[in-house]
Amino acid sequence: MSVPSELKYTKDHEWVKVDGDVITIGITDFAQKELGDIVYVEVETLDETLDAEEVFGTVEAVKTVSDLFLPVSGEIIEFNEKLEDEPELVNSDPYGEGWMIKVKCSDTSELEALLSSEDYKEIIGA
Repeated sequence: MSVPSELKYTKDHEWVKVDGDVITIGITDFAQKELGDIVYVEVETLDETLDAEEVFGTVEAVKTVSDLFLPVSGEIIEFNEKLEDEPELVNSDPYGEGWMIKVKCSDTSELEALLSSEDYKEIIGA
């Protein structure tokens, strides 16, 4: 199971890539394996500013639908439109082509509360 060390993680099984005050968010390899085949990713919050822990969208698999929680406060500035036609990218490349949103972080100090790859591995028992 892949847990790239350069990323940050949440207890909700999302990964965060930090690039200044813009962060890219997706779900982890562990999460996509638990969900199974992803059939739809919905993000209706583009251009909205949300607080940390608010739901920014949903991911739908064959057997279940899961909410996606924003790990930090900020404005959702981009949605990965490839996922509209190819939601399976979340399964095949969760840390690359399967990214979900980009957020302009309004409080970068919130990033300090995220998990390191080592801490996340402990949570998932990897």
